[in-house]
Amino acid sequence: MVVNADDFGFTPDVNRGIVVAHRQGILTATTLMANGEAFDDAVALARETPSLDIGCHLVLIQGRSLLPPYAPLPASATELLRALATRRIRVYDELAAQVRKILAAGLHPTHLDTHKHTHLAPPVLDAVARIAEEFEIRWVRRPFDIPLTALRGGVPWLKRATSGSLRLLRGRFHRVLARHGCRTTDHFAGFQITGRFRTAELVQLIRELPEGVTEFMCHPGYCGAELRQAHTRLKESREHELEALMAAGTRAALEDTAVELVSYRDLS
Repeated sequence: MVVNADDFGFTPDVNRGIVVAHRQGILTATTLMANGEAFDDAVALARETPSLDIGCHLVLIQGRSLLPPYAPLPASATELLRALATRRIRVYDELAAQVRKILAAGLHPTHLDTHKHTHLAPPVLDAVARIAEEFEIRWVRRPFDIPLTALRGGVPWLKRATSGSLRLLRGRFHRVLARHGCRTTDHFAGFQITGRFRTAELVQLIRELPEGVTEFMCHPGYCGAELRQAHTRLKESREHELEALMAAGTRAALEDTAVELVSYRDLS
């Protein structure tokens, strides 16, 4: 299992939580936001923590563009879809600029994912796959949740329905990635329970993992002043996730099930 944290570079609170989850917990990887307010802080922490596998968290929703005139990016998925339909956003150029900024900081990303899973949109997926091939960052997130059993009761109906509907996109998604020589894990987990899990739910998930390699997406962090002021629904929940990632019960579940923790660097 690859335990991968989104939002590295979002705020110093989030950065610190991610590094602690790696040093003291089961976190193996994270993806960095090149346009995050705390990008420089994240880069410094990444250099101090070479065992933490770094990827790119490509952003087309929220924050500012890295391209002149450095305008705000669409604020929501709906706004992004409008911008894509009217070609008001240079998707490839924007995402390539984000990867170049991370490379210029001296980091060597091994995997790609997108903020709010925007690479499910065909124009974004095409750009991400092209970038993966050109920059030789072959691992790309497949954001299709594994079927949940014990955990489903705590997931709202709309979230479950959204997760289920995403499976309709799988065919084209994997064809595009294959055409560009990209790789994905066998399975993915975390979409339905983002912001909703604690140690008990994480232990249940570990015990339900199918055979093969699973990426588990998480959002640990500390809910300090910076995060409280940030535009995100994930605030106190980040501390709950951090606790679960460091819990003794979580470690015990991994040992009981013989689930091996790996990073994308290990898989490469």
